[in-house]
Amino acid sequence: MRRQRNVKIVATLGPASSDYKMIRALFEAGADVFRLNMSHGVHDDIRARHKIIRQIEADVGRPICILADLQGPKLRVGVFANPAGEELVEGAAFRMDLSTATGDINRVNLPHPEIFAALEPGTSLLVNDGKIRLHVNDCGKDFANCTVTVGGTISNRKGVNVPDVVLPVAALSEKDRVDLEFACELGVDWLALSFVQRPEDVLEARKLARGRAAILSKIEKPAAVKAYDAILQVSDGIMVARGDLGVELPVHSVPPIQKRLVRGARAAAKPVIVATQMMESMIESPVPTRAEVSDVATAIYEGADAVMLSAESAAGKYPIEAVTTMHNVAMSVERDPTYQQIIAASRVVARETIADGIVVAAREIAEATNIKAIACFSQTGTTASLVARERPRVPILALTPLMSTARRMSLTWGLHCAITEPQDRFKGAVLAAVKAARDDGFAGQEDQIVVTAGVPFNVKGTTNILRVAPCDERLISSVDPE
Repeated sequence: MRRQRNVKIVATLGPASSDYKMIRALFEAGADVFRLNMSHGVHDDIRARHKIIRQIEADVGRPICILADLQGPKLRVGVFANPAGEELVEGAAFRMDLSTATGDINRVNLPHPEIFAALEPGTSLLVNDGKIRLHVNDCGKDFANCTVTVGGTISNRKGVNVPDVVLPVAALSEKDRVDLEFACELGVDWLALSFVQRPEDVLEARKLARGRAAILSKIEKPAAVKAYDAILQVSDGIMVARGDLGVELPVHSVPPIQKRLVRGARAAAKPVIVATQMMESMIESPVPTRAEVSDVATAIYEGADAVMLSAESAAGKYPIEAVTTMHNVAMSVERDPTYQQIIAASRVVARETIADGIVVAAREIAEATNIKAIACFSQTGTTASLVARERPRVPILALTPLMSTARRMSLTWGLHCAITEPQDRFKGAVLAAVKAARDDGFAGQEDQIVVTAGVPFNVKGTTNILRVAPCDERLISSVDPE
């Protein structure tokens, strides 16, 4: 199966998409990556969905990427004497403290001493996704006396955000550590890390993963935006988690942040997902709003590797329609001549290494002549990612002998991943590339492709050769000695 678009679609699985028939339908509608949300569902549910995806992968003969999204620490208030909660009004005094007594109109338990340790007078506390805002007047190691600046109903175990400070809270809770080990043993391809504030959070997850899954950092906190360059450097990929960003930052600041994060990840040749509320209305409606369509299109115009569905495919009434709509938007955008102009204008010229020069040359040759595809051999995915960074106008064939690499690369823009036999000679690599291009419908016998690889083979970071190859094996054999 060959996709006719470059941007990838991530679909979250859940109660509405948990059996073979539905997950297969989502894949056929256009889902390239399946997200397993570790915040919902027990391990048995996650294991069952993982098994179904791998069965579909075997049935369709295409690598399918699986992303496990770790929950991260959850900061929540305690419980109230009134089960319905209390109504906080603007200007009222309200206290949060470590006392385990049930809450009332004046105070509530906040069982997180690490929050009190980081607070200072003048900082803000946000409750229930920012619907309630509190200004901290004075605080200590076990309390914060606040003034309500935005009122609303506060009730049991509502979430708390602290946007103004870096919290001394690890990105991995005890639950996350258990879930991480479970997901790695299961064989997922990517781990999405929540609550990232600093690069050390990513390094901790990487140490625990031990190379069994790639690490994707979710940028959802102001501290992560400030430390983005350092976080990007130690991450394998990025997710722009706009939901929490829009809670902890002024909502009007999120679009320019999104653009900067996407361009930064692209310049680093690392995949970036734009996520949260992309087709939110399709949870209940078979058609999206025009604003949602525009939102998805904007992410694609920016050059994002992937766009993501959350509740739309996990719990919504119209999961297949949501994937189909996202696919159709992507197809429409990528056919727009303006799209190519925007992508070309935002291209980062990186020629610091031989590999950079090779992939730039491959794109320029392919776009200046009648080349049908760029084929690249990649043991770890690095070469294919560099080619994808160029956003060429011709298809990219990412060839690897490793299924694990093919699955991980399936998240990256434009990569059509195929498994080949291990190669130790360039002639064999060219023949394998030609066969893959013809078998998967990218080129015919009279066409040509560009082939990039590294010699010696199977050594990371050795991309150093480029060849324009005819798709007639007889011509290759007549001019290339063994």
